[in-house]
Amino acid sequence: MVKLEEVVDEEFMREQEGPHDEDDWDTDSESDTSSVFSHPPDETLYERLAALQDIIPAPARRSLSAKYATASSWVKSGLALGGKTLWVVSTSALLVAVPWALAYSEEQMIVEQEKMEAANQRAANEFMAPGAGVGQTGAKPAL
Repeated sequence: MVKLEEVVDEEFMREQEGPHDEDDWDTDSESDTSSVFSHPPDETLYERLAALQDIIPAPARRSLSAKYATASSWVKSGLALGGKTLWVVSTSALLVAVPWALAYSEEQMIVEQEKMEAANQRAANEFMAPGAGVGQTGAKPAL
């Protein structure tokens, strides 16, 4: 059989600090207010902001925290996806677009060279036989 025994915590048994009578609770004295404003606080800005959490109710804090977590996860996912996309696009450009552009420019140079050779050949033919290529009607010369 189980026997239950109540154990009283010593913390609850000791006498609390502070005034014991109603008269000792006078908080409007001039010395108390001057001592509060005369010494600069030893707390940091973070501690002051953390103390303000009691102003916002717990359900609202949980809701804000959940919304912040959701928004930050969306931003992190977006940045990760953007980085991966940028990597794929830049790698594809280096591996596909650069060789294609080089081949295209080489082909354009060959086409230009062929055009120049054709123009030079026409000029040489014109020089050798002036008027031979111009004004031919298809009639055969008489013999």
